[in-house]
Amino acid sequence: MADLARVLNEVIPHAHYVGGIVRSSLLRRESSDLDITLPAADVAPAARELGRRLKAAVFEMDAEFGVWRLVTHKGKIQIDLTAYQGKDLKADLLRRDFAFNSLAYPVSALPEIVIKPQKSGTAHVILKKLKKNLIVDYSGGLQDVAAKVIHLTNSRVFKEDPLRMLRAFRSSAELGFVISDKTLKQIKKDRALIAEPAGERVREELDRLFCTSKAYDNLMRMDACGLLTALFPELEPQRKCAEVYYGKGGVLKHTLDVFKRMEYLLDHLPKAFPKYAKKLAPLAENKPLYKMAALLHDIAKPATAKVKGDRLRFFYHEEKGAQMAKAVLERLHYSRADLRLICAMIGEHLRPSNLASNDVITDRGAYHFFRDLGDAGVPLLLLCWADYASYVSDAQLRRIMPKSAQRLMTIAQAQKTANVGKTLRHMQVLSLLLRKFFDTPKKVQPTRLITGRDVMDALSLPPSPKIGEILEAVAVAQVEGKVVSKEDALAFIKTLDVKEQHIRAR
Repeated sequence: MADLARVLNEVIPHAHYVGGIVRSSLLRRESSDLDITLPAADVAPAARELGRRLKAAVFEMDAEFGVWRLVTHKGKIQIDLTAYQGKDLKADLLRRDFAFNSLAYPVSALPEIVIKPQKSGTAHVILKKLKKNLIVDYSGGLQDVAAKVIHLTNSRVFKEDPLRMLRAFRSSAELGFVISDKTLKQIKKDRALIAEPAGERVREELDRLFCTSKAYDNLMRMDACGLLTALFPELEPQRKCAEVYYGKGGVLKHTLDVFKRMEYLLDHLPKAFPKYAKKLAPLAENKPLYKMAALLHDIAKPATAKVKGDRLRFFYHEEKGAQMAKAVLERLHYSRADLRLICAMIGEHLRPSNLASNDVITDRGAYHFFRDLGDAGVPLLLLCWADYASYVSDAQLRRIMPKSAQRLMTIAQAQKTANVGKTLRHMQVLSLLLRKFFDTPKKVQPTRLITGRDVMDALSLPPSPKIGEILEAVAVAQVEGKVVSKEDALAFIKTLDVKEQHIRAR
């Protein structure tokens, strides 16, 4: 759509490209839409005329703020027309959040609009050949873009929309910009307001932040100015809990260390699991989900902390944690599927450690693990990797990662090198489980050879819970190599004592 700039100029020559599209274009970054602002009375008629000229779908997004959206049928270009928030362009720009978002460029200047279609979703766009002397800048935005600084336009911006506090850190992570001291001080002052925005808006900002490789750095900055625990008050009790074990910052320090390791893992799967990185990549695509699981995995430790003898213990913190995490995720309007997955990961995150307490990990043990966890099985292994890796230094982690795929060391061997040995052995357990899952799937996810009807017919049994128990016994026999065909399975079930309370071989 090479004539897009011309059509826009013919219909709305007095309008301005504004905000993200101008800032992104100055940074030579693509944007997902064209934001254009103009007088309120002109928005609706302009939207309808542009829809006709551009053959685009047109609809009103927000009647209160005068926002209309167009999406072209060809190329899927998204254009948002927004009424001035204030009496004129200057008032509108001065009410925006940060100086680098308070820039405008006249439509009449006819910038070159480069359109880059996407396989899915709307096209990306960028403005080229911008003339700096035509950029409208009342807040020093051009200077901030050049200096890569995020600076608020006025002291009211967070009161007008508290989500902007979170957006500052998300923008910092995405753009590599530094948040100014004045902005950080205002965030610290207004942090309690972050409880006001709707959960889905908070979730969207967190998802974008967690998609970056700078989420950990920005969580640390959020915590320094009090925004992290204002957003997640359930994490604040962690700060003073178990400092004798985790050091200053207690469980919260550990939580953030696990988050850091999860971020590293998702960015470096080939280093952690060289053989299975390609198979894991599709499962690990949803980075925000895994990082949220890391952030909430020990949420219940303060509530379950008890001194037992001379040790601080956290009995059933994983089960309690799943319940607490559910409330947080519901507040953020997570989908039911994502909520179930994260809560399953949190609720069972001690399972691999329990397996590691045995010198030998049997096929039967692996089968029960993946049977019980279902779709959460492999994701849980990634969470456990981040958890275990948090107990060693960066240098120690680099040293032991290549050894994690080696043969499982014994518990006695692991104890010789204290904490590093324990971590390595736990990582070897994770690698072993992945090896069983990907290389010998019939051992951990056996294909059902017979049905419940087959069982009832062969043993002359009525429908009952016993049928499921018998099928489970057949599955275990498959895992152990005792049954490999339907004939084997039918012969095997005839050896079972089905009259006992618990099914067993005669």
